[in-house]
Amino acid sequence: MTEPASAETASVRNPSARLIDGKAFAANLTQTIAHEVRAFHDRHQVTPGLAVVLVGNDPASEVYVRNKALQTHRAGMRSFMHMLPETTSQAELLALIGRLNHDPEIHGILVQLPLPAGLDPVAITNAIHPDKDVDGLGEVNAGRLALGQPGIVPCTPLGCLMLLKSELGDLRGLHAVIIGASNLVGRPMARLLLAEGCTVTVAHIDTRDTAALARQGDILVVATGCHGLVRGDWIKPGAAVIDVGITRISLPSGKTRLVGDVAFDEAVTRAGRITPVPGGVGPMTIACLLNNTLAAARRIVGGAG
Repeated sequence: MTEPASAETASVRNPSARLIDGKAFAANLTQTIAHEVRAFHDRHQVTPGLAVVLVGNDPASEVYVRNKALQTHRAGMRSFMHMLPETTSQAELLALIGRLNHDPEIHGILVQLPLPAGLDPVAITNAIHPDKDVDGLGEVNAGRLALGQPGIVPCTPLGCLMLLKSELGDLRGLHAVIIGASNLVGRPMARLLLAEGCTVTVAHIDTRDTAALARQGDILVVATGCHGLVRGDWIKPGAAVIDVGITRISLPSGKTRLVGDVAFDEAVTRAGRITPVPGGVGPMTIACLLNNTLAAARRIVGGAG
């Protein structure tokens, strides 16, 4: 009787990991959301509205918010753009958020980060009404997530979880290792995976021998902003790797390209599944923003479907 191949042997025989196509998944999710937006409007004569606030003229942020506006329109929602000068004071920004909180046409509010120096991102985020906090970053929604209560979940971790469940199905009992402990990704990701029944390890800047911990992960989520940090030999053979990082680097030719936190060419020979950069987690973040906006509209209108 032939012995079953070990994960290590299987990795050698099949040296190329399955790519997790976040772009295709996000397109399907957005199409589903657009259908649900039409049904919501037919039922309640209300179109979900998303307000996006950008302070300053950071070129990357401008691209992000324009893309969000485009995707919002494609999903059949209303987009309200507020482009403010870099000289905007905290009092002026808080006043705008106050008006948006009370505007019945607005169901979701997103303030694009990072903010210019002198503006307190924590105070700004917490000023958004929890029911309209579609980024899920305010203290009320963060507390709800920590306690396992219903609330709005940050878009990027939610997108990562959707991809993992689509690829792996039931996650119970799997060991998930998260590299990066930010409030934006690492911490909410840990809480989501705990809720799915995973055993979760979170590595951060003070962790000793992160590589050894990473090798234990059936699931490896990397969100550090340090491109190429995770090498191929950090990855458990057959693991599912979610690369949240995205950095634009310059090439010797003078051109640039986007890369992730994982050394992709090395990782793809050991992982079982892996998200590419670009085309992995990024598209899911915007799709989940639309998903959160529709969910917020349902709650605000009265919990109807």
